[in-house]
Amino acid sequence: MVDPHVNNPKSPKFYVKRFLTSIKEDLKGKIAVDVPAGNGVTSEILLELGSKVEAFDLFPEYFLLKDIECKKADINQGLPLENNHADFIICQEGIEHFSDQLKAFTEFNRVLKTGGKLIITTPSYSNLAARLSYTLFETEYLHKLMPPNEIDSVWFGDKTNKKIYYGHIFLIGMQKMRVIGRTTGFKISKINFMRLNKTALFLFPFQYPFVYLSSYYTYFKALRKNKSIDYEAKKKVYREQLQINISPKVLLDRHTFVVFEKEFESEHVYDHLLSISKPLNEIL
Repeated sequence: MVDPHVNNPKSPKFYVKRFLTSIKEDLKGKIAVDVPAGNGVTSEILLELGSKVEAFDLFPEYFLLKDIECKKADINQGLPLENNHADFIICQEGIEHFSDQLKAFTEFNRVLKTGGKLIITTPSYSNLAARLSYTLFETEYLHKLMPPNEIDSVWFGDKTNKKIYYGHIFLIGMQKMRVIGRTTGFKISKINFMRLNKTALFLFPFQYPFVYLSSYYTYFKALRKNKSIDYEAKKKVYREQLQINISPKVLLDRHTFVVFEKEFESEHVYDHLLSISKPLNEIL
């Protein structure tokens, strides 16, 4: 076993393993790309479940699994894979380290087959405790960490290639991750719940009524705007955002665990977005 934390219910690795095991029939014989692969914990799980695993990381020297070669790759420069290559991409605890998340999602789209799944886990930026923490001091964990800074957020680097592995500088919430996904050809297939955040649970009775009422007020107000946009298309988008914002699953989870499905090829995303957006002549 590469990492014993897969058996620790306090670790995201435990919940990733449980989810992947639940879809093991879908994984058998399928190409699964693990990026960033880290020490190889996810690659090991995928291999045991019968997937054809391809691992990539900016620092492959930290990869411990002997049965698979981890290749060096920088997501900002693209993965050395053909278009429509993979059935699954697993990005476990990685997206918060990527400086250009739009480019990363675009690359995920290129590599995945249509209908393929993109599995992402990341520390929650959307639970009630995180929202309060960022309101008070722009920090990930209240009274535990300073805000992102050049001391704590530069984890390590490679002097030879001048590559730096950044910490959680680029934490991303559910709403932003959803829209980046939609603008790069993905739709949310499933949101999994990992582990309860106790501080968020404490805040829930006090904050949830305000979150709920404010969300619905904004939703109905937004529906009355932009009358040139098709009402049903507008309602569908805003409704999905509303459901995310009032979801106890999102507001109470210590981590974010999202399964995206590739809906459009990159070249078709442009046409889809223009079909539901405001025409340029109405903006100018």
